[in-house]
Amino acid sequence: MPRALISVSDKTGIIHFSRELHALGWELVASGGTSATLMAGGIPVTSVESLTGQAELLGGRVKTLHPAIHSGILARDSDSDFSELAQHGYAPISLVVCNLYPFSETIAADDVALDDAIEQIDIGGVTLLRAAAKNFARVTALCDPGDYDAVISALKYDGASNSQLRRELAVKAFAHCRDYDTAIHTWLADSDVTPAADETVPDNIFIGLRRSHELRYGENPHQAAAYYSRDENQTPLGARQLGGKQLSYNNILDVDAAWRAVSSFDAPTAVIVKHLNPTGIASGQSLAAAFPLALASDPLSAFGGIIALNREADAELARALGALFIEGLIAPGFTDEAIEQLRKRRVNCRLLQMPRSFDDAGYELRSVMGGLLLQRYDTGDPTETQLTTVTRRAPTDAELASLQFAWRAAQHVKSNAIVLARSSHTVGIGGGLPSRVDAAELAIGKAGAEAQDAALASDAFFPFPDSIERAAQAGIRCIIQPGGSIRDAQVIEAADRYDMAMVFTRTRHFRH
Repeated sequence: MPRALISVSDKTGIIHFSRELHALGWELVASGGTSATLMAGGIPVTSVESLTGQAELLGGRVKTLHPAIHSGILARDSDSDFSELAQHGYAPISLVVCNLYPFSETIAADDVALDDAIEQIDIGGVTLLRAAAKNFARVTALCDPGDYDAVISALKYDGASNSQLRRELAVKAFAHCRDYDTAIHTWLADSDVTPAADETVPDNIFIGLRRSHELRYGENPHQAAAYYSRDENQTPLGARQLGGKQLSYNNILDVDAAWRAVSSFDAPTAVIVKHLNPTGIASGQSLAAAFPLALASDPLSAFGGIIALNREADAELARALGALFIEGLIAPGFTDEAIEQLRKRRVNCRLLQMPRSFDDAGYELRSVMGGLLLQRYDTGDPTETQLTTVTRRAPTDAELASLQFAWRAAQHVKSNAIVLARSSHTVGIGGGLPSRVDAAELAIGKAGAEAQDAALASDAFFPFPDSIERAAQAGIRCIIQPGGSIRDAQVIEAADRYDMAMVFTRTRHFRH
């Protein structure tokens, strides 16, 4: 009679599955809680204690960690292994049905105590699954109730789950254990372990993500794609979608870029993003006042973009959008009146309520051939950053305010980045170009007459004075940049020649 060991935390479907096994002539061995469930269901069951001759210890912490269990699982399909088992009075175990304590569900609570989380770290269950999966040549490792029917069908068809199915289930069991350990590691590292002061990036990366959201395709229709997260039920970016079509791959990237940008401003701010680049950023007394200024920065490119807001979207903002076609609107909240207007007039527009500001505490990962690149998020200037005037003329207070706004906006533009701003709104943005002078030309062209007396920010130093000369011709009166070029003296001399004020930050903000 084949023997199955059953020890499950999630008892979904276990009664029906066990009845089917029993009807097929299997002996069922079960641990404490599972044994009680099967007995209550009228299913004959052998307790783990009767096999091990040992009662559960430490309040149930030790149940299945015994040679009677693990030698039965790990025995290979050989006469010598089976003979050794018999010498000790043990028998082979051919099926292990096990899922683990609900650690992830426990830590999902905001106020979970450390001791409560620790108690949900499964030891015996992980060991059972790993042993069964290691010996998949003979043993079936079953960790997902969704696979119960497939195993029963295989057993009914030829009396044993086929080798290909056992291998697939072993892979699934190892992945289950991997994700479980990753969740534990991540939670402990984030919640209670303080990294060393000199630690800037981790020695190892444990990702442990699950496919949680199907996407129609990637950047282009011929590319398969999906969204992955630690929580298989999490929506993309953790957003609550209140209206509109399903988010696409490109939408998600733009939403992330827009939300990152708007989260870095304190005053009511609107950010319009297209293809990961801001086309306009503006702050004002209200969102309805800020949005038209953001739109005026580049109304042509704003068509089909994503708009991010750092305040609740209200009816006044909804009306301010006018007839502009947008793919999505992101905000920390929406008034009922705004939702009603937006759903009525913009059926396909994605309305996303974001639960929190951009989380800049983690790391940024990018894939390259053969590996990953990791860096900490660029969260703005380091605390020690100081602005230094390097020209004869210092900026006026009004110019300094415009420079600081332009500098913050430039941090969210693809390199090479040039941003022109007046007061607290952009008037021209040039980014994502291999030449800085071309980026300056683009920004100046977008600004048109608004370039006159505007402030200019550059995410990195000017290698030549040509951009300074072009800015002076457009009527730009002040510049902020990191400095650090071998030709800084020439750049400063050009600014002095045109009576421009120039400020160095000594901090660069490349964004590739």
